[in-house]
Amino acid sequence: MQISPSILSADFANLQSELDRISNADWAHVDVMDAHFVPNLTLGLPVVEALARVSPIPLDCHLMIEDPDRWAPEYVEAGAGSATFHVEAARDPRALARALRAAGGRAGMALKPGTPWAPYAELLPDLDMVLVMTVEPGFGGQRFMADQMPKVREVREAVRRHGGEVWIQVDGGVSASTIEQCAEAGADVFVAGSAVYGAEDAAAAVTELRDLVRGHGH
Repeated sequence: MQISPSILSADFANLQSELDRISNADWAHVDVMDAHFVPNLTLGLPVVEALARVSPIPLDCHLMIEDPDRWAPEYVEAGAGSATFHVEAARDPRALARALRAAGGRAGMALKPGTPWAPYAELLPDLDMVLVMTVEPGFGGQRFMADQMPKVREVREAVRRHGGEVWIQVDGGVSASTIEQCAEAGADVFVAGSAVYGAEDAAAAVTELRDLVRGHGH
């Protein structure tokens, strides 16, 4: 059970100290948005490269970008431990997942709320993580979509059948009030933005979230 706080909710003018506030988390979730695949613009390769040099924990890059086939491996080369592309944007998701692994990173594949899992289940052997979005990607602070839990269950069942070590991540509206239903559905990596960075003590918020899902192991 891993906690990956999203720096989308952090103070962008002080990212190094904001990373230090979550040094007890498993990952730092970095939302890369290009204003094309999603309507928002956040940060890109040069910032990820700078963050990788100072972060006390590995970077988990969620790439909400067009043409991930071209760009995603560069995020691993820039120092990200894991890079997650959107299957809706990828031309050849299997080749891309393999390229991420070849670059030395973990390969993640994200699904928007409206994207079904079944057509992509055959990609499982080439993936290290599946991200089930629990909000529409593009903006922080949105309301959690409980109707995505059946998809999380479906992915968990596929992972169980496949037998591989594939993580299932949820991202969007994850907080103390929603994280347990995510764990019960089969998620084991939890992205939390405002639930962590909106707290007075971010590290304590990470610990609280981790305690809530402890014992839900799959």
